[in-house]
Amino acid sequence: MANKGWFNLESAGGAIPETQFFEGDSAFKFLGLSRTTRLYGFAGCLIIGFVLSVLATVTLFLGQLTSFAVLYVIGTIISLVGTGFLIGFFKQLKLMFKPVRVVASIIFIASIGLVFVGAFVLTSGILCIIFVIVEYLAYTWYTLSYIPYARAAVTKAVGLG
Repeated sequence: MANKGWFNLESAGGAIPETQFFEGDSAFKFLGLSRTTRLYGFAGCLIIGFVLSVLATVTLFLGQLTSFAVLYVIGTIISLVGTGFLIGFFKQLKLMFKPVRVVASIIFIASIGLVFVGAFVLTSGILCIIFVIVEYLAYTWYTLSYIPYARAAVTKAVGLG
């Protein structure tokens, strides 16, 4: 019997267009997941990653720097794993290192590692916060590269373009 829930994407007919996120194979193709299940997996990873990042922030303000670093990085990684449900890990890596995104991707990945350095080597909460801010900025710039003219609009809005 078909799922008749309020959020059943399979029954949406043609309402949800096939996009680049559903072209090709996801990293979880071997499980035979439907498009709806893949979206649930993506959303679940995104929510879990967000919750872990919020918990990490709480531990940072409680002065537990190592707990912050571990929870925050695990949250970020789980959020990234969610893309495997949509487009697959290898395709995501290929897209990340296209010339238009390579600098933002490298800064994003480096800042994840620098959060660990700030917490475990330098034991500096201030540096951890700075590295997290750099990570968010790099990820935002990376994400904007997928939207036509978004980077140009943002640079113009902040007075740089």
